[in-house]
Amino acid sequence: MANVQKLLKISPDKLKAFNSILLDPNSQIMKDFLAVVAKYGTPEEINKKHRTARKMENLFKIVQERNPEALKDLNWLIQQRDKGAFISVADYRKKVLGNAAKKMKFKDKYAVTLEVSALQYFPWVRVMAEEAIANKTLMPGRYIAVRRMKESEADGDLPAIVAALDIIGASFVETLDTKGTDGSNPHLGGPATITGYFGGIGQPNEHALMWLDEFLYYYTHYGVQHVLNFNAGTILLAFLLYRLGVNIQFKISVFFGADNPYNALWIMTMAKLLSRDDGTSPLIGFNWSNSVNNQTMELTADFRKALDLEKVVRFEHHITEPQKSIVIQPYNRRAELVELADHVANIAAKHEGGDPEVDVTRAHQSDILDYFREKKEVIENGDWDNLQRNYLDKVDACNRTAWALTEKGLSFIAAKNLHK
Repeated sequence: MANVQKLLKISPDKLKAFNSILLDPNSQIMKDFLAVVAKYGTPEEINKKHRTARKMENLFKIVQERNPEALKDLNWLIQQRDKGAFISVADYRKKVLGNAAKKMKFKDKYAVTLEVSALQYFPWVRVMAEEAIANKTLMPGRYIAVRRMKESEADGDLPAIVAALDIIGASFVETLDTKGTDGSNPHLGGPATITGYFGGIGQPNEHALMWLDEFLYYYTHYGVQHVLNFNAGTILLAFLLYRLGVNIQFKISVFFGADNPYNALWIMTMAKLLSRDDGTSPLIGFNWSNSVNNQTMELTADFRKALDLEKVVRFEHHITEPQKSIVIQPYNRRAELVELADHVANIAAKHEGGDPEVDVTRAHQSDILDYFREKKEVIENGDWDNLQRNYLDKVDACNRTAWALTEKGLSFIAAKNLHK
C-alpha cells in the first residue's frame, strides 16, 4: 500500500489554482470579503482600534456609562488579586496531597486548562470569586459566554466581563449573535422542522459576511478577540482575516460536530495552509463533539504535532454537560480526561454542567436552552438565582476536575493572575 499512498501527494499546481482564487481582483467572493474588512480600516488600523478598546481605562469608561455599580466589583476584584487573596497552586496541591505534594513532579508540559461555560452575566464573577476565596478553590483559566451580544453590550456586562477576565488573567470566548438562531434560515422553526437543522442552519448566503462584520465590530469596539465558530464558511473567513494581519482568534464550537480525526485533519490542514509565516493560526481552540473518544484525540494529536500546531490549537473537551436538552445523562468524562492528560498536550477541560449527581438535585436543573433566554424573561420567571446556582455548580465541577488531575500528579491552568 506504500505505493498507493503516494497517489495522495498534492502537486504545486493545485496550490497555484487555490492562490488564483484568493488573489483574483475580479473574484466577487473575495471583493465582498475585503469590502467588509475595509469598513473597519486596514489590518494595522483595525488592530490599533482593538488594542485601544481593550485598554482597561477604556473598558472602565464604558462600564461607568452603562452600569456604574459594576465598577465596585471590578475594583474589589483588583484588590483581592493584588493582596493575594486566592489560593496559590502550591497550596492547592498541598490541600489535595498533603506533604506528598512537595515530592511529586507534576507534568506541567501537559497542563490542562480549566474551562467553564457559560459565563452569561457579570454579577456571577464576584460571587464565583468570593466562593473561591472562602473555600480556597480555583477560578478557571478560560470562560465561554453564549448570551445575546446586543443585550450584553447594552447593559454593560460585555465590557465588564472583558475587563474582569483581563484582571484575573483568563481567556474569554464570546458567541456572536449570527450563530444560526437569528433567523438566518427562514424556512426553519421549532421541533416540527428539526431535521432541517442538520447542516441547514448557521451562516447561509449573506450571513457568513454578517458574522465577519459582527466580529470586527466587537473586536474594534470592545476588544473582543476570541469568538466561537460554527460554520465551514466562517472558519475560512476567519483564516483569511488572520492571514491579512488582523489578530483575531477563534475556537470551533461543539455545535460544529467535529467527531473524528479526518474531520480534524481537513480543518487543521487549512489552518496550516493559511497560517502566518511565524506558524501561528487564529484557530486556537478545537471543541470536539460530545461523542469523541480518547483514541480520536490521540490520533489527532499526532498529526497536530506533525503540522507544528500542538502549541497553537488547544483541544477543548466537554467533561460535563447541562442536565437538559443536549446529551443523555448522566454525562461525565472526567475519568477519561485523567487517562488522556498525561500524554496529550494542550487540552482544555470544559465544564458546561455541574456533576450529574449534583445537577439533578437542583430545583432548576441546568438546561442548554437557558443560553438563549432574554435576561428580562429570566428575571420575570424567577430564574435569576437558579441560573447563578447552575453556573456555580459548573465551576464546582471544574474544581473537581482540578482535584482529580492533582491526585494523579497532573497539572492544570487556572486564572493565572490569581493562582500563582
